[in-house]
Amino acid sequence: MTTSDTPLDPSPRGVLARYRRAMLELDADALADLYAPDAVHEFPFRFPGFPERYEGREAVRAGYAAAWGASPARPTEVVETALHVSTDPEVLVVEQVVRGEIAGGRGAFAVPGLLVLRVRDGLIVHVRDYMDGLAVSGGRPS
Repeated sequence: MTTSDTPLDPSPRGVLARYRRAMLELDADALADLYAPDAVHEFPFRFPGFPERYEGREAVRAGYAAAWGASPARPTEVVETALHVSTDPEVLVVEQVVRGEIAGGRGAFAVPGLLVLRVRDGLIVHVRDYMDGLAVSGGRPS
């Protein structure tokens, strides 16, 4: 059996692992493929230049491709600080810090955040992505 023949873990934890891998690789296609066609990804903590939400898989694909293409930030690791398993088997609440470098040797960043992730039938159907937008934009040092 080759790697491509290996069944993917459809559980919320399995999807979370692939979500993080796509984020670290800045792979908008791999990320979007984790979402249901009608999924919603919300950003409750708004900051300039970022939408309130993406509605649908293709909006996730286009939005992340554009954001990652325009940003000098390059994530290098995701540090999980806590994982809360909900009484709802579809839902995980994840506290994490994304660490990385700013291209061109302009420094490091650490972005704290919290994800509320709902996975159904192996696909993300809803995300609430509470991240520190000022840390992403370089407004707050790591």
